[in-house]
Amino acid sequence: MIVSELTVETTTIPGLLVVRMPVHGDDRGWFKENWQRAKMTALGLPDFGPVQNNISFNTRRGATRGIHAEPWDKYVGVATGRVFAAWVDLRAGDSFGATFSVEIDPGVAVFVPRGVGNSYQALEDGTAYTYLVNDHWRPGVTYPALALDDATASIPWPIPLTEADISEKDKANPTLDAVVPMQPRRTLVVGSKGQLGRALLDVLPDAHGVDLDEFDITDPAAVAAFPWSEYGTILNAAAFTAVDVAETPEGRRSSWAANAVAPALLAQAAIEHGLTLVHYSSDYVFDGTAELHDESEGFAPLGVYAQTKAAGDIAVGVAPRHYVLRTSWVVGEGRNFVRTMQSLAENGVSPSVVDDQYGRLTFTTELARATLHLLAVGAPFGTYNVTNAGPTMSWCDIAREVFVLCGRSAEDVCATDTATYGAGKDLSPRPVHSTLDLSRIEATGFVPQDAREALKAYLGL
Repeated sequence: MIVSELTVETTTIPGLLVVRMPVHGDDRGWFKENWQRAKMTALGLPDFGPVQNNISFNTRRGATRGIHAEPWDKYVGVATGRVFAAWVDLRAGDSFGATFSVEIDPGVAVFVPRGVGNSYQALEDGTAYTYLVNDHWRPGVTYPALALDDATASIPWPIPLTEADISEKDKANPTLDAVVPMQPRRTLVVGSKGQLGRALLDVLPDAHGVDLDEFDITDPAAVAAFPWSEYGTILNAAAFTAVDVAETPEGRRSSWAANAVAPALLAQAAIEHGLTLVHYSSDYVFDGTAELHDESEGFAPLGVYAQTKAAGDIAVGVAPRHYVLRTSWVVGEGRNFVRTMQSLAENGVSPSVVDDQYGRLTFTTELARATLHLLAVGAPFGTYNVTNAGPTMSWCDIAREVFVLCGRSAEDVCATDTATYGAGKDLSPRPVHSTLDLSRIEATGFVPQDAREALKAYLGL
């Protein structure tokens, strides 16, 4: 079938896509755009980042190869001749065992997702079967395979297999009932022992959590040697968050290593291995002069910690598949402002709390929920502000809210200003206004929970 325009069609196997493309010919031969990234991705083909191009030449009609489910994505077609191509889904999940077949000539190509068993039969002598893959072939890699004559798949081979040319290895492939399904690539949570890391693992029980004592993400050699082929997504919840300590000589070095060098190394790994990188940023990248910050605002960091977070954001932004979740005033399990206020309230203490810094609380459960949402809906890559919703409050407002919820009077919390609170202390400068505009993530269908409701739940009320 000759087509006049490029089209992409879905199939009975999730993610398996048929591409039909124009082939321009004259008495000299023909020409086609076999892989045209801009046009094809615009029509829904994944931007899968091929790194290797292979050609399998088939001398005789009837050469039959497969069924192999390699651990990488492929884009297959022919340079000369024709093939009957067939696929069987060998991935774990509801579509395991689903089949699809189509004849491929120069005007047809097929995108084959990782874990889908691929096979073909040459229909002409001198057929050159081509395929782009997004990972380098490595010796010793094992993956599921299926017998070409499996009764469950019931592939309608045009040339009977008894007359086909099949390798001894392919003749020994198992039937579907003996195939171990290919599992999806894992999610890696870096900084798994921190407040956010623990919240992410709570909602992603199958994820692999590592902390810096197990995997030093500031070490280029360690990052390069990590087995990235097993993973599809990195959630970087590791950070140096001691804002005031970052102003010291030792703290400055630690902050730059954790907040800037490490994200840059993870971004490099994401680029090289086609991974999705999720990184968590901070309102501190702004100077706080604007009362509401959206994702387009330029960086204006005030202190060392803020500078390192801005540098980390820039580094992560070079990875094609990245999400930067910018947040503020994070509260999770462990020591934090809310727990401190709760303890003071329960112990009869009446603190002084600054009332000239403004923002919203962000509970780690909300950050984890937003992370899952962006990944699940396939939101456009880029930066998203994520906090709990509700009115802008000062730290003093929040402290008084905690006191009231704990049975104390709001008047037991005294208001003070930042200058008075910081007198005689070596403190890093803070942005005055930290409220983040949530419009962009809301446009993806995410509904942030009100911070005051989340606060009640956090305190068990």
